[in-house]
Amino acid sequence: MRRISTVCAIAVSMVLVATLSPSAASAGHQRQPAEPGTARKEMVVTANPDATEAAAQVLRWGGTAVDAMIAAQSVLGLVEPQSSGLGGGAFVVYYDAWTGELTTFDARETAPAAATGDRFSGLGFFDAWQSGLSVGVPGIPRLMEDLHDRYGWLPMRFLVKDARRMARRGFELTERTSDQVAGLLALNASCDDRQFFRDPDAFEYFANPDCTAKPAGTKVRNPEYARTLRVLARHGADTFYGGRIGGNIVDAVQSDPAIPGDMTLDDLRNYEVIEREPVCSGYRGHDVCGMGPPSSGALAVGQILGILEGFDLGTDPLGEEAVHLVTQASRLAFADRNRYVGDSDFVTVPVEGMLDPDYLASRAALIGDADMGVAAPGVPPGVFDPGASMLDDTESGTSHISIVDRYGNALSMTTTIESSFGNGVLVDGFLLNNELTDFSFRPVDAEGVPIANRVEPNKRPRSSMSPTIVLDAHGDVKLVTGSPGGSRIIGYTAQSIINVLDFGLDPQAAVDTPHYLNRNGSTELEAPVPGVTLDYDAELLKTQLEARGHPVQIRDLTSGLSLILVADRQLIGGADQRRDGAIGGR
Repeated sequence: MRRISTVCAIAVSMVLVATLSPSAASAGHQRQPAEPGTARKEMVVTANPDATEAAAQVLRWGGTAVDAMIAAQSVLGLVEPQSSGLGGGAFVVYYDAWTGELTTFDARETAPAAATGDRFSGLGFFDAWQSGLSVGVPGIPRLMEDLHDRYGWLPMRFLVKDARRMARRGFELTERTSDQVAGLLALNASCDDRQFFRDPDAFEYFANPDCTAKPAGTKVRNPEYARTLRVLARHGADTFYGGRIGGNIVDAVQSDPAIPGDMTLDDLRNYEVIEREPVCSGYRGHDVCGMGPPSSGALAVGQILGILEGFDLGTDPLGEEAVHLVTQASRLAFADRNRYVGDSDFVTVPVEGMLDPDYLASRAALIGDADMGVAAPGVPPGVFDPGASMLDDTESGTSHISIVDRYGNALSMTTTIESSFGNGVLVDGFLLNNELTDFSFRPVDAEGVPIANRVEPNKRPRSSMSPTIVLDAHGDVKLVTGSPGGSRIIGYTAQSIINVLDFGLDPQAAVDTPHYLNRNGSTELEAPVPGVTLDYDAELLKTQLEARGHPVQIRDLTSGLSLILVADRQLIGGADQRRDGAIGGR
């Protein structure tokens, strides 16, 4: 692939749709749900207007989808630090227009070589989260370099320039960041006795001396982050994994003021991004492709859609029958997910069996007119390791990027540091992750049966991240989608596909439609967000579902969907107003 070392100005027209977070809407800045963004040549959708603009500028200068991803991720790590960054990991689904091939890249964090199954024995989640034990080896810097070497055209120094400039000159804290800081500070016993923001550098960066969160609009600078990006751009990822930055990460983990961890410099030096075969399943004449294990995303989304293949969902995306059918399919998918999915380099996952059409038809036959209650896992065909179910999920500090470039390449990337603000420790301007709390806290169940997602040395924890590219019957890109949201990511992503393929909604309407999902427990309905979600009668739908036996909760379901639909030589985008989503393109 030809690499461009110099660029010249290109005059373009730009569409940029910035949206308000729900907190902004509730503060009196209400707006009507947005119109979809449209473009002819290229489009990017992220969870932040600054990240979208940085990526869109790269696309305007002739950059590829990977070039634009690097620009977006570099800015997101600065302006949305609670969700992703250099200290975290990601999954990427990539469509190469030159070859017509689709592939996936696993940049999930790994456990240190010293990790054992009893790593979190006796610890509650908060104690494990806010400790050195929770930090996995980061994958983002290696991912950016590996994909840039393979698919990038523009120089790395150009791709990170907007993030470096903002870090040096300052940027305004968003309301979402400030609110999340305030929420965590409120959990501390006192200002002096802090579990959250125990790291003095992180505390000074995000909070005032009196233990209040810096308010939205506060201008903050992060020169350390700018220096880190400069080092990565000039000298490559080896400087992160084996140089001064790596040494600082290890020191921070091993000297954590709460519970020290056991990561070593060898753990960092040995990290690799793994290219894996995509996991694809058929739905309504399309191929729905995503990330396989250690992600449960493509398997669970694929099972939900495969189970629904034989059902007519009707014409109403919020109709009682559609919601009932989708939530029952989700119950069955989560039952299998919780039993079988872990890092496939360590456990045998029945990937083909879980998506086998006959098996899914047998699971679909379990769905009746009434809620089935807690579903038991099935027995898919093929070989798999005997194991017990893991039911707990905590992942929430996550973001999503969707891109289609002028060359026809498409990229779907879900990126994370696990919980909000990762493990809370700043190193060289970025936060460390707490990804290892995605492992089971117990290696076996009460009967001594091993859990697939147990902690093991160098293993990658199971994830719900579901970056997805949908191909049409000709093998061309139809839809690029994905979302943050912990284990609810699976439901958000599946519903976005259903909204487009079954109900014919444009991407923005698909995003704005209130969510519903079931993770093999209660059926969750989204509480309407005025000016953000489309209006509907949640109480009426709750009553209808309860008449079918559903246990129903109405609650906030804060997704961060980024959708791009390729249709009639046009790109149509949808950005999630529940966060600060924005669309860029031309």
